[in-house]
Amino acid sequence: MEKINILWTTDNKITALTMLAVYVLNAKSRGWWKEINVIIWGASAKLVAEDTQVQTEVLEMIQAGIHVEACKDCSDACGVTNSLERLGVDVRFMGIPLTDYIQSGEVVLTI
Repeated sequence: MEKINILWTTDNKITALTMLAVYVLNAKSRGWWKEINVIIWGASAKLVAEDTQVQTEVLEMIQAGIHVEACKDCSDACGVTNSLERLGVDVRFMGIPLTDYIQSGEVVLTI
């Protein structure tokens, strides 16, 4: 497997900063995965939209070449779609894409 999808659902800031951000940025810079995709889903959408420290980490991921996408249904429900889009997050309905990732055998790590 050359691609990892990280399904980020927690609104826990400590986990976002000390696990998620650290892992994906190290994985990218050290070549552990050819392609890294972070999926913002549920409560994480609100955390990203409202916390500037978390936003900084998301911007660093995007600048490093990590694809970051978010569930539009979740971001609409939280009222944060525009905030995520301004950060450069690819906001779209994620039910079918996530199902495709799983059914095609891609690695999906849930946090």
